[in-house]
Amino acid sequence: MLAFPSTYTVGITSLGYQVVWATLAQRSDVDVRRLFTDQGDPPHGGGRGRGPNLDLFGLSLSWELDGPVLLDLLEQQRIPIWGSERGDNDPIVFGGGPVLTANPEPLAPFLDVVLLGDGELLLPAFLDALQEHRTAPRQERLRRLAQVPGVYVPSLYAPRYGSDGQLLATEPTEAGIPATVAKQTWRGNTLSHSTVITPEAAWPSIHMVEVVRSCPELCRFCLASYLTLPFRTPSLDDGLIPAVEKGLTATQRLGLLGASVTQHPQFGDLLTWLNNDRFDGTRVSVSSVRASTVTPELAQILAKRGSKSLTIAIESGSERMRQVVNKKLSTEEIYAAARYAKEGGLTGLKLYGMAGLPTEEEADVEATAELLLALKKATPGLRLSLGVSTFVPKAHTPFQWQGVRPEAEKRLKLLGKRLKPKGIDLRPESYGWSVIQALLSRSDRRLAPVIAAARGNHESLGGWKKAYREGVDLPAWEEVVHGSWEPSRVLPWEHLEGPLPKSTLAKHQSEALG
Repeated sequence: MLAFPSTYTVGITSLGYQVVWATLAQRSDVDVRRLFTDQGDPPHGGGRGRGPNLDLFGLSLSWELDGPVLLDLLEQQRIPIWGSERGDNDPIVFGGGPVLTANPEPLAPFLDVVLLGDGELLLPAFLDALQEHRTAPRQERLRRLAQVPGVYVPSLYAPRYGSDGQLLATEPTEAGIPATVAKQTWRGNTLSHSTVITPEAAWPSIHMVEVVRSCPELCRFCLASYLTLPFRTPSLDDGLIPAVEKGLTATQRLGLLGASVTQHPQFGDLLTWLNNDRFDGTRVSVSSVRASTVTPELAQILAKRGSKSLTIAIESGSERMRQVVNKKLSTEEIYAAARYAKEGGLTGLKLYGMAGLPTEEEADVEATAELLLALKKATPGLRLSLGVSTFVPKAHTPFQWQGVRPEAEKRLKLLGKRLKPKGIDLRPESYGWSVIQALLSRSDRRLAPVIAAARGNHESLGGWKKAYREGVDLPAWEEVVHGSWEPSRVLPWEHLEGPLPKSTLAKHQSEALG
């Protein structure tokens, strides 16, 4: 059974979930059923709840705050929520996705297996090993799985703490288990595209094509860039065009996805191809694009293909802050992107920024407000919106050692006061939920009982804080959420190797903060 911790409408819009489901469904030795919070395929063996032949329960996790839903889904299937309580007849519970690849430790006691990295190679290798040892006792199966590159079996590792409660190491509990587990990276010529196109998706009847994976810019806070390195681009003729053609036999809506789609070296050629008369009825949308790559031609073709707006990430209106985070973007390039969007016939420009970045001062936030107001004046008639979030430290990025800054809450309000009266649509993310996100992204296994205790109240900030307050032997909330950590500190995810070593990430942080 392959689960997603949200409704069908949201889950089926996840390209990662779709690809994992399709990989499983294409195997003759696997019978896969899907499960969402509001519906699911009929269980194995019919009837309600867990069928008698459920060998595997998988979960794709792309958002920290969805973690507690895993426990509800397990209970619904009558699977013990704690890995230590499962027996030979219980399914192997596995998880994957960016959240679990970055730092699975808070959820580790609930999972038998975590798949670290890209599923294209990892999932088949995991399934082959499972089939080979499927008749073995549970513990023996887990030991065998731990030998597969990228397969992390949390129960075969134990954290060791000092007398002050600081983590000293997370080590194998028996001989023959690898000391570290490395994220797996797919380097094939094709990336992913939709396998399910449905009007019930959050983006109805859309065919999604992954144009790039990772991002070459390396903004110092960015999980999507650092965790998924290296930057990969499928070829136009063998990868992208066949993927687009396949989807357009079923729908006239096309979504081009990636952290920075316009940085594909052949993106201009792809646009020229999509500008062909045969695509006149096709609606094309793109995810976030790099501001410096916006041209009048890009805007014109997107407008002609039904797009209303473009999305660019600026992070801050302050040149100084953009240098700190390694955002290689000048103010003039932001103005040009707005100008070209309007000239090309688009009616809106969505910008993304952050509050509470390391070293940020109030003047930097004022600079963001000033930039938006100046853009509005420079491009009258172009509808501007600013989505702004609080900086949250992420594992395997140079800013993993930086805490959430409490000043961010006040600075989000400052942006609202400056921009809303001037007719600029401001969409701030909740500061309070950013704090919980940081708690989940930075904690170790000691958080697992808190996640279990927060269930039922996990949609309330107070519920999380109460569960943490009542927890046993936990590090101080302030230290986990807001603390700036020394680069020498042992991190909860230290035994899990990302694309870049810790020393390189520390060097990048040092370059950023001076």
